[in-house]
Amino acid sequence: MQENITPLMELLSKDRFAAHCNMELLAVGPGYAKARMLIADEHLNAFGTVHGGAIFTLADLVFGSASNAHGRVAVAINCSIAFVKAARKGYLTAEAREVSLGHKLATYVITVTDEENEMIATFQGTVYRKNETIEGLIA
Repeated sequence: MQENITPLMELLSKDRFAAHCNMELLAVGPGYAKARMLIADEHLNAFGTVHGGAIFTLADLVFGSASNAHGRVAVAINCSIAFVKAARKGYLTAEAREVSLGHKLATYVITVTDEENEMIATFQGTVYRKNETIEGLIA
């Protein structure tokens, strides 16, 4: 059964922090999401590489999008990230894939890559799936 993600897209359009960070959702579906961010000066740390917080935020955007696309409110209960390569310019792309989906918990793996498809970071997160629906939040 294909879930209706229209309510989720309406909710995600109100994510002011992702918009402030110039992040763009490219695809969203149950258990899957993809987004990108054009690296700008404000994303750089003192070393001239993308700040870890910016990379985490991009990964978190697809994590939340993929986990909530089932239609139930899903909130993060655990996240970890490993930074494997520095990035300095161009686009970063984050892609979330569902690893497990249970009644109360779901787990996701997110990869962040650069324009050459080089791995920049890996992110793993677990959500708690509430009984509340996304549709109910915006009604």
